[in-house]
Amino acid sequence: MNKKLAAALSGGAVLVLTLTGCGSDDDNSEKVNDWAKTVCDQVQPQLQKIANANAAIQQQTADNSKPVDVQKTDSAAFQQISQAYKALGAAVDSAGPPPVDDGEATQKEAVKELNASSAAYASLQTKVDALDTKDQAKFADGLKGIADELNKISTSGDKALKRLQSGEVGTAMAKQKGCQKPTASTPQTTPPGAPTPSQSVSPSKKA
Repeated sequence: MNKKLAAALSGGAVLVLTLTGCGSDDDNSEKVNDWAKTVCDQVQPQLQKIANANAAIQQQTADNSKPVDVQKTDSAAFQQISQAYKALGAAVDSAGPPPVDDGEATQKEAVKELNASSAAYASLQTKVDALDTKDQAKFADGLKGIADELNKISTSGDKALKRLQSGEVGTAMAKQKGCQKPTASTPQTTPPGAPTPSQSVSPSKKA
């Protein structure tokens, strides 16, 4: 019952992971590289938290998973992701504007978007907590609604982040180890016959 939720989460919820995007070999100014390092050094722990939360939801995708266990896992995961996005917003904010044209506007929009994502996941946590775990059919319907909301979160409103990750700044960030996609410390397990995230219907991944 949690498969659609897991697919939606892994498909595009972690917008900031596009920071690992396609960098070029062009030399960047020292100031831009310094700015990217400042941000990425703070980003990595938060990306790890998001990856771990994603993995936890993936583990609760078996058809025989108890609603109460799914609810507990998903609630904790959404809380963790919400906190991670809030910290990411703080990291970009504390780094100051990137030393490029329109850097201040780009930074402010990215911070605004990251904070909005944090609030959206906090809202999803509240909705998961409110689901009726005693009625499996109603619970499954509730999860479907939450998965639909996840799709909306992951496919809309990411223009500011894409702008932050483009051009000279994006290239500099892509070179930083701290902005590379982490591997979840929680092992992911996929039940026999269950669709993997890549096989499921999910938002298009961004380069």
